Amino acid sequence: MRRELTGAEARFVSEARVGHLGTAQAGAWPHVVPVCHVLDGDRIVIASAYDRKISDIRDNASVTYCVDRYSEDWDAGLAQVIVSGEAYLVESGPEFERDRNLLYEKFPQYEGVAPITQGDTAIIEFRIDRIHVSGV
Repeated sequence: MRRELTGAEARFVSEARVGHLGTAQAGAWPHVVPVCHVLDGDRIVIASAYDRKISDIRDNASVTYCVDRYSEDWDAGLAQVIVSGEAYLVESGPEFERDRNLLYEKFPQYEGVAPITQGDTAIIEFRIDRIHVSGV
């Protein structure tokens, strides 16, 4: 059942500096990596080199993304938002530029350390279709 993130859930995801992206090729083990993201409405936006994440998405567009907070106070400090959807790749054009600007705004380090450039970087986007939340 599809629903929107609540205001608190959206803030939790938006304010997070890192999350974990899960991808999988058909018949292969899942691949989970930490990445930086931007929440743009009901979309998660991530930049990536042409690596396993990209090849997995080309083979199987289903992805899951987890943003969490750990605390030694397990009664009140743990929180997670796990979202899933069908990813698509943006490799050039105005949408690439717009998404790159969103990532640069949140993470100014990108521009100097890991520039997001057409031909070297793909933008992974997915609309949130499923949500699991705990502690938010």
